[in-house]
Amino acid sequence: MTGWHRFDPDARRLTLTVHVQPNAAASAVAGIHGDALKIRIAAPAVDNKANAALIDFLHRLLNVPASQINLRRGAHGRRKIIEITNANASLLTRLKAAVGQ
Repeated sequence: MTGWHRFDPDARRLTLTVHVQPNAAASAVAGIHGDALKIRIAAPAVDNKANAALIDFLHRLLNVPASQINLRRGAHGRRKIIEITNANASLLTRLKAAVGQ
């Protein structure tokens, strides 16, 4: 994967590398953090609350069903790999707009 995202049009899959900052005042995209997309989440990093809030945040931000968003790696760390199925190029465009790219 190069950068913080990879879109596979044949598989209709968008894969994201994210750096999550839990316990934020509000959930928001914070920009790029190295080779990851930094997302602030207004939930504590206990009992899987931050992971659930991250999926809910992406669901609302991208307007895709939460069932299409999967946490592939990093359930217990700040760095996570998120996979969005049934994705299209416009989804990546919306995400880049949220980041300011």
